[in-house]
Amino acid sequence: MLGMTHVAKVIEIIGSSDKSWDDAAQVALNEATKTIHGITGIEVTNMTAKVDPTTGKITEYHSVVKIAFRVEHPQ
Repeated sequence: MLGMTHVAKVIEIIGSSDKSWDDAAQVALNEATKTIHGITGIEVTNMTAKVDPTTGKITEYHSVVKIAFRVEHPQ
């Protein structure tokens, strides 16, 4: 048998949370695992937030996440 090759696909999604950017990334990952199998890694590419103009406090955190997963081929 020759060496195996692997192919991965990457998608980009955005998670949001009222707690933190870490939590927003985890929310995105949790949602992705509902329909995507074989996730091998994530990369947080951007973090943004909504700010309440009255209080100057962050009200919602957003994390843009690239999710890599194996491309599965039928046998």
